[in-house]
Amino acid sequence: MMMVKKIKYYGLAAFISASMLMQAGNPDRAGQAGAAVLLINPYARNSGMWGSNSARVRGLEAQFCNVAGTAYTRKSEMMFNRTSWLSGTGIFLNSFGFTQGLGETSTIGLGFVALNSGKIEITTEDQPEGGLGTYQYTAYNVNLSYAKMFSENIFGGINVKLISEQIPNVSAKGIAVDAGIQYHTGKYDQMHLGITLKNWGPKMSYQGDGLARQMNVKYGNNYEMTVNNRSAAFEMPALVNIGVAYDIFMTKDSTGALSKKNRLSVNAAFQSNSFTYDNYLLGLEYAWKEMVMLRAGLYTEKGIFKGGTDRMTVFTGPAMGATFELPFNDKKSTVAIDYSYRFTNPFSGVHSFGFRINL
Repeated sequence: MMMVKKIKYYGLAAFISASMLMQAGNPDRAGQAGAAVLLINPYARNSGMWGSNSARVRGLEAQFCNVAGTAYTRKSEMMFNRTSWLSGTGIFLNSFGFTQGLGETSTIGLGFVALNSGKIEITTEDQPEGGLGTYQYTAYNVNLSYAKMFSENIFGGINVKLISEQIPNVSAKGIAVDAGIQYHTGKYDQMHLGITLKNWGPKMSYQGDGLARQMNVKYGNNYEMTVNNRSAAFEMPALVNIGVAYDIFMTKDSTGALSKKNRLSVNAAFQSNSFTYDNYLLGLEYAWKEMVMLRAGLYTEKGIFKGGTDRMTVFTGPAMGATFELPFNDKKSTVAIDYSYRFTNPFSGVHSFGFRINL
């Protein structure tokens, strides 16, 4: 038994070391990765803290932050979220799925995320002002995850993503993998550490009839021929996320022991991106009986608080959110409504709404 425990801790240390050795953020490569929809947090609950809770995230939303957190689902969980992305642009993001406990320690999860751009004007070199109708850009990813409780303190998981992006007559398909681990300790399990490696996968490229064009060829008699243009391959937006969290229990029960009735969780995460600036994520969550939860978050990166061209993101930093979760039977099943808002300039922010059932 001691040998098994040692192996687990050595594995955790190796995982941390490998993460530290990953390439740090590189803004000179910004725009060179594709599948940017993989970087959008579609879940209302943890986006209110900018996903800074990767060390203690739980349930289906952990597929985005740290897949190890899906191992907390011991029975069944179902969730639906809708996000108005950069409100005013007509872009919407829908996500839904479930997690299901298997036995005493394992959990599987299936999640779908779909982005629809709304109508975009068709333009050409001859008609740059449009008038030719509209088209839509759509992107989907399907997440299939497996997580396991290796002990009372260590949780691990893996998530496989099937990715599809398309416009009329052109599409790209790919696959990527996430892996994550969480470690919880302390007398009341109030200290948390999480590490996740996200969006590992081979390059993607666009294919389809939309890349073909007609050319006039002069060889004897003039004739037309179809030429297929090759699309350059693009890389996945790989990243490493390292998070920590600490729960503060602010009341005591009748015996003098700490009570979890009033909880304040302090969250922080560092995110090293391969194709843009590194991010620092901070978050606070207050929970009353795990029924009413209020959140605030802060997203920072180089130049975010400066004006003009120094700021390389539409986001200005703050976020906030709330959850109302109520039990509805003797089995402690709950139903919850989540909301979050992320501040932007320009546009009118990002609104996310979520509905969740835990059975």
